[in-house]
Amino acid sequence: MMISFDEDQPAASGQKSANQWLDGFALCASSLCTLHCLGLPLLFALLPAFASRIDPGESFHGIMLALAAPTSLFALLQGWRVHGWRRPLWLGLSGLILMSVGALLVEGALNEVAWTVAGSTLLALANILNWRRSRAGHQPST
Repeated sequence: MMISFDEDQPAASGQKSANQWLDGFALCASSLCTLHCLGLPLLFALLPAFASRIDPGESFHGIMLALAAPTSLFALLQGWRVHGWRRPLWLGLSGLILMSVGALLVEGALNEVAWTVAGSTLLALANILNWRRSRAGHQPST
């Protein structure tokens, strides 16, 4: 299945906004979550001597979710207002739901990683689509 980036007509002017910074920040937050979920277990497996000393604890997932959720929601909503394309918003909401399930409801490290990586991947994709659409200057069709 291929994702199309051109559902709406491009705007006449390439208006840029502060939302691009928020999209970038939200993308970084979801990427950090993915990096943490994939990289930290690998680091622990490779360096067992440090595993007990570098553990950020269970609060890390809640902190990352608390950081990713409001910034991503705000950026995606602002992007939707600018370009009117709903796909990034729905992908982002789906990603946040998956991340929330992984961080708050699922037990077991492997299950938690699977849910949060799937969610952060969807969230990152949503922020990329939103950012690209905003940069291209697309506006909602009336």
